[in-house]
Amino acid sequence: MTTYRIATIPGDGVGPEVVAAARRVVDAAGTRFGFAVEWTEIVAGGAAIDAYGVAIRPEDVEACRASDAVLLGAVGGPKWDDPSAAVRPEQALFALRGGLGLFANLRPVKVHPALVASSPLRPELLEGVDLLIVRELTGGVYFGERQEASAEPGDRQALDTVPYSEAEIRRVVSLAIGLALTRRKRLTSVDKANVLATSRLWRAVVRELALRAPDVEVSHQLVDSCAMLLVKRPASFDVIVTENMFGDILSDEASVLAGSLGLLPSASLGERQTEHGTFGLYEPIHGSAPHLAGQDRANPIGTILSAAMLAQWSLDRKDVAAAIESAVSHAIDEGWRTADLADPADLDDRPVVVGTTAMATAVIDALEAAVPA
Repeated sequence: MTTYRIATIPGDGVGPEVVAAARRVVDAAGTRFGFAVEWTEIVAGGAAIDAYGVAIRPEDVEACRASDAVLLGAVGGPKWDDPSAAVRPEQALFALRGGLGLFANLRPVKVHPALVASSPLRPELLEGVDLLIVRELTGGVYFGERQEASAEPGDRQALDTVPYSEAEIRRVVSLAIGLALTRRKRLTSVDKANVLATSRLWRAVVRELALRAPDVEVSHQLVDSCAMLLVKRPASFDVIVTENMFGDILSDEASVLAGSLGLLPSASLGERQTEHGTFGLYEPIHGSAPHLAGQDRANPIGTILSAAMLAQWSLDRKDVAAAIESAVSHAIDEGWRTADLADPADLDDRPVVVGTTAMATAVIDALEAAVPA
């Protein structure tokens, strides 16, 4: 029997609850598909600040590196919200992305037909929405040099820089082109080339790489225009590739298409290969939602689907990934809903509103019914 090594970072807020739910689903899949998981739990984020005084310890980054993949809940919360603090929970994410060489974040966005009413967009705009946002993770303004404001009020100035190298752009765009070839062969590169020098470099590199991929239809979109089109005609997009900050903003905007932040997964990938597949870090796109912590109310689907992406990319188990995705879809079709998905006006379908644990159980039941032991 194959044993996979997966590091988990429950994090803060609802993170421990949704990670526990996803672990149950993965273990159930292991029983059905004949594999085992050796889980290693790591403390990071606000919990690590409280325990160790840092967002993540170097030895814990190394423990993540020694695993086949990392499953993350969420970090942060009001207790650690001071943006001027020397130590902040999000520093754990930067340490993991930089330290583990994770340069691309993949965020798929699909609209389940049974959840169309949960989206604020008109139903006709959601038909056929199936897009993938590829966000560069290691460059841009989040990693540039900065100068904090230091003068007296009324005369303060601050500075952030936006560095990008050709190599950083080339590797993430090459990945996006490869992904487009496996989908509908359309790639939209998003930049702000009419203003930013880094965006003009970005566009030049994309054009050069596009010449080597004649089967992919490559287009360029300014970020403000793309933000508008994501809500005006979202089904027109296939794969979107963009720089760090633009990807951060656009992917959160695109999440409303599906109806809830709690539904959507993500994968952060690098170039390193393990014994089983591409090493990566997997997490739902939502935050720690501290107002829901400890109440069994958080939606675990985004984390469960992140585990499905983990199975696909880092374990090379497309069969397991497909089974988990199908089980989630079946549970939704059967009317199981967490509170963020429940529509009080939906009297015809009579959805069953449940908590985090029961939603995971509904997915496991669907998985076990489809894949007998």
